[in-house]
Amino acid sequence: MRRMILTSSLLLALSASAMASQVYKWVDAQGVTHFGAQPPQGQQATTINTASPPPKTAKPEAAPTFESIADPEQAAIDESVKRAVATQEAERKKYCESTRTNLAQLQNNPRVRVEVDGEVRRLNEEERQQRISEAKQAIIKNCK
Repeated sequence: MRRMILTSSLLLALSASAMASQVYKWVDAQGVTHFGAQPPQGQQATTINTASPPPKTAKPEAAPTFESIADPEQAAIDESVKRAVATQEAERKKYCESTRTNLAQLQNNPRVRVEVDGEVRRLNEEERQQRISEAKQAIIKNCK
């Protein structure tokens, strides 16, 4: 059994290299580039090496950004705006998470209790459906 597996794997490894054939590239009279396994009759064709990967191209140097050119005062303003946007985004995510949790509780629990003016009471079905609708609208409006 081992000998058969060893022979099969050896034949499989050799068949991949045997199947790799030459690829020819040529341009016809109309200027169209062709690729093929057989070179064309009466035309010059170049062989393409399919075994090696294409050469890596050098990355172009990055152009200077606006922040690197701008004055320090503008950079400070940009940084404060970025912090404010990041803070607002964090608050929005927290709000969305809370709203989704509340919606799940409202949908999965028909006996929802709320505290109103220090008094705990149970929501009736109409109030529960209204709060579900409000939560869905808030998620659609504020959450992505």
